[in-house]
Amino acid sequence: MSVKKPHKIQTLVACTALAIVSMTLSAQTYRAPRAEGGHPDLNGIWQTMNEANYDLEGHSARAAMAMQPGPYGPVPAKPVLALGAVGSVPPSLGVVEGGEIPYKPECLAKKKENQENWLKLDPEIKCYLPGVPRATYIPQPFRIFQNGTQMFIAYQFAGAVRNIFMKDPGPAPVDSWMGQSVGHWEGETLVVDVTGMNDSSWFDRAGNYHSDALHVTERYTRTSPEVISYEATIEDKNVFTRPWKISMPLYKRQEKNAQLLEFKCVEFVEELLYGAYRKKPLQ
Repeated sequence: MSVKKPHKIQTLVACTALAIVSMTLSAQTYRAPRAEGGHPDLNGIWQTMNEANYDLEGHSARAAMAMQPGPYGPVPAKPVLALGAVGSVPPSLGVVEGGEIPYKPECLAKKKENQENWLKLDPEIKCYLPGVPRATYIPQPFRIFQNGTQMFIAYQFAGAVRNIFMKDPGPAPVDSWMGQSVGHWEGETLVVDVTGMNDSSWFDRAGNYHSDALHVTERYTRTSPEVISYEATIEDKNVFTRPWKISMPLYKRQEKNAQLLEFKCVEFVEELLYGAYRKKPLQ
């Protein structure tokens, strides 16, 4: 038996630990390129790579978003049965810090009701604007535009947009799907307070929801040339027992011709929304 093996294992462990420390320090000491005004440059097309839009919380894989009782357990509901594996739900470790969304008991019951009626109630299905923070992790790209005094985000999904005011204009004049965003810089981090949202958007396809008292505090920190670290703290005294947070990386699209393309999904759901009103509805 070789006496060198323990030494080799110890060396490998030490090298691995050193690499992890090196990567951590690199992320902490990374200095993003500067935009006009001297702040970190967040310009670019970004996209998540996770399953948050299915469910912010950790979950196992299952056959479909919409299920019905079967002879030996739940099976896909009839409207989605033909989708097969395409309509299945991939597993996820979740993006909620602490693992669980802190619902009030009566509000958790509504969340479960939303989930059971996903096909009828999820606003994403009807191409309504996604709201914040869902717009960030809907599985389509978005583009950040930044100059010395202005920030603007355009999303491919449903043509959603956000103007981030860098000077507080006061309370939002009216509630809306995307709310009102007011930003400021804390060192290397763009902090955005989002208020004035209506109660119609969801956080994901699992029925996680909020009221019109929602307040979202986002934090965008560029931690490498291709990554923005994204955090969102959720506060809603009407629905949750305390504030809670989600976090995830945003990845910069690397294609040389990367761009937002047209996705006007309102046209795609006309039959769903209005087909029943045809003189002779389609089968």
